[in-house]
Amino acid sequence: MPVAMDVFERLEQRINNYRDEMIQFQKELTAVVALGPDNGGQGEWARAHFLREKIESFGLTDFSEYHAEDQRVPEGTRPNFVVRLAGEQAHPAVWVMAHMDIVPPGDENLWDTKPHEAVVKDGKIFGRGTEDNQQGLVSALFAMKALKEEGIKPPTDICLMLVSDEECGNTYGIDHVLQSQPDLVSKTDLVIVPDGGNPDGTMVEVAEKSILWAKFEVLGKQVHASMPQAGINAHRASAHMVVQLDNTLAQEYPVEDPVFDPPNSTFEPTQHDANVPNVNTIPGKEVFYFDCRILPNYSVDNVLATMQRVAQEIDHKFQVETKVSVAQVARAAPATSNDAPVVALVSAAIRTVRKVEPVPMGIGGGTVAAHFRKNGIAAVVWSTMDDLAHQPNEYCVIDNLVDDSKVFAHMYIASK
Repeated sequence: MPVAMDVFERLEQRINNYRDEMIQFQKELTAVVALGPDNGGQGEWARAHFLREKIESFGLTDFSEYHAEDQRVPEGTRPNFVVRLAGEQAHPAVWVMAHMDIVPPGDENLWDTKPHEAVVKDGKIFGRGTEDNQQGLVSALFAMKALKEEGIKPPTDICLMLVSDEECGNTYGIDHVLQSQPDLVSKTDLVIVPDGGNPDGTMVEVAEKSILWAKFEVLGKQVHASMPQAGINAHRASAHMVVQLDNTLAQEYPVEDPVFDPPNSTFEPTQHDANVPNVNTIPGKEVFYFDCRILPNYSVDNVLATMQRVAQEIDHKFQVETKVSVAQVARAAPATSNDAPVVALVSAAIRTVRKVEPVPMGIGGGTVAAHFRKNGIAAVVWSTMDDLAHQPNEYCVIDNLVDDSKVFAHMYIASK
């Protein structure tokens, strides 16, 4: 739907005027810690109450609640809610999903500022959660506030979904919402998840690779290093296994897809558990892991079968026994088509506001958009960020906070 530029210019100006208010909102939000119980916290309710009070003060009062039972937190539930700004028609609604929970700060000695006291300097807001996911939440919310205060009714409903538990698996967040309310988000709706992006705002994430963390336990026989003939060196066998896995997986899964960066499936040996505490002992057990990011056209089960075959070959050659198991797996959801209406909606807004050409891309990591895609709902991940999630000295670029809000405002009035 074409955008009336005079209407959009009004929204742009109003959002520019929100700049100081958005910074203050980030400061206040950072001070309300929202750690799930898996991260040693008491859940997201303090932040949910803060957000609801603020949102209602903006004149946005149409709330729906979809809380998930969790007896590990004092309230017995984890909060999930939707605030809706009614449009001329209900569908296709524009959904923006942001998460309220954050991760712990980690070693605070690595921070230059206090993690839960937001500090503004050099055009950035420093603090835990300021980028992940407060930037997307605040940008999308203030775009709704702009429409409300300008008295602009969007073509279709605008829905901001705020969920819990994104940082620890989504069981009490988006999974609960979609499973308990299967008709809440229509397959024709347009879903944007502002929880990933790149510094110039050009990346529109439409696809993800499957993730497989494979664990290898290699059993030999421990002996003194001066008598190697009496033992079976699990370390040597595992070293050969890593090299053969590296070569075989690359040869058998060579396809490249230019949508993704990198374009190929990746199979990386990563963690290695400690074996023996001293140099003069031949280890009888080795444990190591592969982190695999597999293009959607390949089967995770086939990759596992290849790993099993290689392990059996090494077992036979070195007389060890290897157990191959899955430490974690996330099978790729169907990709969002480059031609999907939501991709067109986001791309048009990026071109107008940021004056850059958006690029639909796939990534190796997992995002919450996959939960929508698995339910047959086209979704994209988009934001403009330096990708400081989970790092010390996390920050949000203030210009990104404001300009992303303009991008959302453009989407909101072009959604039909």
